[in-house]
Amino acid sequence: MKKVLLFFGLIGCLFAEQLVIDSSHFEADDKSGIAIFTGNVKMTKSQDIITTDKMTVYMIVDAKGKKVPKEYVAVGKTDFKIFTNNKIYSGKGDKVIYNPNTLKYTIIGNGFLYDETLDRKLFGNEIYINEATGEAEVKGDTQKPVRFIIKLEDKK
Repeated sequence: MKKVLLFFGLIGCLFAEQLVIDSSHFEADDKSGIAIFTGNVKMTKSQDIITTDKMTVYMIVDAKGKKVPKEYVAVGKTDFKIFTNNKIYSGKGDKVIYNPNTLKYTIIGNGFLYDETLDRKLFGNEIYINEATGEAEVKGDTQKPVRFIIKLEDKK
């Protein structure tokens, strides 16, 4: 029964927005505040969508004594579509982390980000997206530098 209550608590926790997580399997540990979704996982928050193999939701107790999500961590084959104030991003990565308190997404490992609004592609080891501002930051390293691809208009 506690697992069912935790699951329904997850759905209504993210401010006034509705959060829905569908998966083939669900398990939770109330003591540690962890909920794990596996198999064909799809998380939908407003218009944002993350599909993945496994998603772990870490819960904390807020100032009112209520359990709320602290972080969503998707691992495995992970794809996403994120709508910000002024941009639409889609992409993928080995690991996608969403922090509902800061409204930030972090994509780690083999990151790809497509800015659908401006038709730009970014590749990097770490990608950060601020959902509130629409800003994105990409980091690479010497082995795998950041790659930026944009179509240029023909001047003919």
